[in-house]
Amino acid sequence: MKRFIVVMFFSLVMFFNGQSQDLEMTDFEGLQPVLKKSNDTTYVINFWATWCKPCVEEMPGFLKAASEMKSEKVRFVFVSLDFPSQVDTRLKPFVKKHDMADMVILLDDPDSNSWIEKVDPQWSGAIPATLIYKGIDRDFYEKSLSYNDLINIIERKKE
Repeated sequence: MKRFIVVMFFSLVMFFNGQSQDLEMTDFEGLQPVLKKSNDTTYVINFWATWCKPCVEEMPGFLKAASEMKSEKVRFVFVSLDFPSQVDTRLKPFVKKHDMADMVILLDDPDSNSWIEKVDPQWSGAIPATLIYKGIDRDFYEKSLSYNDLINIIERKKE
């Protein structure tokens, strides 16, 4: 009986450890509702990838802001554009290291020509790119944002 309990315990531990590393994955149709919420929350939607050096360089500022604003009506969503072949080797370790699993959505929609302009008509598709919106007030940035820039933009949206 002890052996059965030990085996069940380790099976459950392995199951839940594996679950914690799962990332939400969707196509663009599944992402669209996140891009169009109309409530009193400010949304920061950052399009990035682990292979993008400027994306990785700006991430500490975004994560610091997300941590500082977690009790406010501000929600951060990091939309990963990592290649499917690199999810296990690059994306999951990065997400785990930075404890950001609950904020990451893996966009698995290779037809970017059909959805890039739906995010913003002026977006060339380059990353990092960030959509910051509250209701119908939308700003799109196709560049890296510093922590200070990010805070200033969010504060203006909250007013």
